[in-house]
Amino acid sequence: MGNQPLKGFARLRAAYANSMTGFRDIWRGEEAFRIEFIAFVLSVPAAFWVGQNAIMIALLIISVLLLVIVEILNSAVEAAIDRIGPERHELSRQAKDYGSLAVLLATLIPGILWIAALYTKFCS
Repeated sequence: MGNQPLKGFARLRAAYANSMTGFRDIWRGEEAFRIEFIAFVLSVPAAFWVGQNAIMIALLIISVLLLVIVEILNSAVEAAIDRIGPERHELSRQAKDYGSLAVLLATLIPGILWIAALYTKFCS
């Protein structure tokens, strides 16, 4: 009876605490995350200034949030690979490179949307 899973609000509270621990850890250890998270925070008010309507504002904000999420997943993959061991292995390299590629491709999404929004605001 001693090790029963949490239920209801206790489970949500524990999940939130774990998420905040993860945020603290990634903030301390990953410069790319810090840069992207600051960009996300700054993108919220900027989206209200640049966006022409509610849909565009939401897309601008969500696009940067998506980049942050992909960076978190990339960091998780890297941490798992590093946990396995420090020796170099082709599959470990591939996993890390794939995560890095995902981040690179994810940067295209806000890049394209923000350029289109800025063009619409200032050049139309």
